Amino acid sequence: MQLQALRIERFIDRMLTAREKAVQTDANSARERVLAQVNVVRNALEEEEQRLLEAIQREEERVEQCLLTQRAHWTHTLEKLTHTRTSLVHTLTHSTDTMIVSSNEEINDRIEDAEGVGEPRDTKQLTLNRGCSDSKLVVGLWASALLLGSSAHRLTTLHFEAQTVSPLLSLFNDQCTLTFLPKRQRQSPPYDPARFDTWPNALCSPPMSSGTHSWVLDVGTSAAFKVGVCYSSIERKGSGNAARLGYNTKSWVLSHYEGDLSFCHDGCNVGITVAKKLKRVGLLLDWPSQTLLFYDPESMSVLHVVRHAFSEPLLAACAVADQSVSIVH
Repeated sequence: MQLQALRIERFIDRMLTAREKAVQTDANSARERVLAQVNVVRNALEEEEQRLLEAIQREEERVEQCLLTQRAHWTHTLEKLTHTRTSLVHTLTHSTDTMIVSSNEEINDRIEDAEGVGEPRDTKQLTLNRGCSDSKLVVGLWASALLLGSSAHRLTTLHFEAQTVSPLLSLFNDQCTLTFLPKRQRQSPPYDPARFDTWPNALCSPPMSSGTHSWVLDVGTSAAFKVGVCYSSIERKGSGNAARLGYNTKSWVLSHYEGDLSFCHDGCNVGITVAKKLKRVGLLLDWPSQTLLFYDPESMSVLHVVRHAFSEPLLAACAVADQSVSIVH
């Protein structure tokens, strides 16, 4: 018993004490590492904040200067027109016919000067450039805070609406999986004004017109797909661009085709470079800030950001031309 007691005492003195010191050392190192990382992020954010505020200040000064210049120009023009009009009225009302005839050239010159003033028109120079406040760093951290923070936003529960599903696609019973059909398996579903009849598209419910929404789609090994949002008023019939996702003013999508990834809207494509093929695509729609964000759920990296004054409720939209795409819950 004495030997056992000695062994326990030695264990406490050597092992547990050493382990306690090691834990304290590891904890201190972890604290220092966290503080160092937070300080790096804080410093980067402070620098980015300063840069953005300076950019906004410069843009504000530019717009104010343009407004002052425009105001001064048109105020001077108005005074000139008023003076010309007063002079012409005086000439016409206080001159005899003979005097008017002899002053005809002078009157025409004054009228020509007045007509040469032109019509006042609004210009983009008088509008603050929203791009001056863009920052990939801030947007990335903002999105991460929404998706991964302690009060992280929950995924929005979506499902594909059967009546919108193209005849080129098959909708599983779970209403969450779309599969592209080979020609021999296609059927002719009953006519529905909501159904896309030519492009392999489908829309989801519910519509989104407030709050913050996020959802993830599993694209698997599909070589041809589009994921994004559109207005419910998008055209459903025909093979024109009006019903083609990403090729009209009513849809915003991330497109993958033949290995190329791009953002598409109104027929314009913006190429996106990724390190590896995406297996899933995440979307974040923040209605208050009118921001649509595409991201990679695995790396949590931002793929593309859209800021647009959405004028109608939005529906999640998909197009599938190879294999399957599924909503992840």
